[in-house]
Amino acid sequence: MFHVKQVGIDMDKTDILQCLKAVANGDLTPEEALQELVDLPYKDLGFAKVDFHRNIRNGGTETIFCPGKSIEQIVEIFKVLASKSKNVMATRASQDIYEAVRDIVPEAEYHTQARIVYLWREKRMTHGKVGVISAGTADIPVAEEAALTAQIMGSDVKRIYDVGVAGIHRLLDRRQEIQSCRVLVVVAGMEGALASVVGGLVSKPVIAVPTSIGYGASFHGLAALLSMLNSCASGVSVVNIDNGFGAGVLAHRINILGEAE
Repeated sequence: MFHVKQVGIDMDKTDILQCLKAVANGDLTPEEALQELVDLPYKDLGFAKVDFHRNIRNGGTETIFCPGKSIEQIVEIFKVLASKSKNVMATRASQDIYEAVRDIVPEAEYHTQARIVYLWREKRMTHGKVGVISAGTADIPVAEEAALTAQIMGSDVKRIYDVGVAGIHRLLDRRQEIQSCRVLVVVAGMEGALASVVGGLVSKPVIAVPTSIGYGASFHGLAALLSMLNSCASGVSVVNIDNGFGAGVLAHRINILGEAE
């Protein structure tokens, strides 16, 4: 007998197929199936249209970007996502946002450096690793945003921090670990040189993340962004300034391509 899934569990492609087969076999009424699938594309909250279909389309639950939203809006979106999804993230979140979410969703956790409020109910890890490398300690918050994003999406993550070009021997000491990763995220501010150095050492794809760390002429990350875009090392791609989340998502998607093999 097919049982309607309990609230709090996400529906993937297999679940939908089982639901349709249950209708065909007479184990589930069309009305029950409709109740299961009615909110699959999205749910309209008035101020937001929450997308439940994203996991089926591209493998990741919709993520809440907190800046520009009220705490009440963030809490409502998080609550709705938590009722349907295994894993949920709200990025660039403050302690106040976390405490408000936790009052409604007690399972929620908060990573202070990454500034992510998250639910991590399904902890699957890939065989391949995503390596996240930071140039300096000041770059770690952006690096942690990338690392935690990739982890929650399902990638095994290796963190290698504070190995910038000002003391390049620190990077070379970790070369074997770096080479063991399937894809690398390199996070650097100032002049952003670390991405080119790593790109010249490895045969793996490198995702460069410029940060807004640096003195005046770094122009809040613009200098690092231009350096990374002009890297002479091949195989280096670049995301926007401080976009650790985008780098983490891209790294995970590259990483899972290798899992099929």
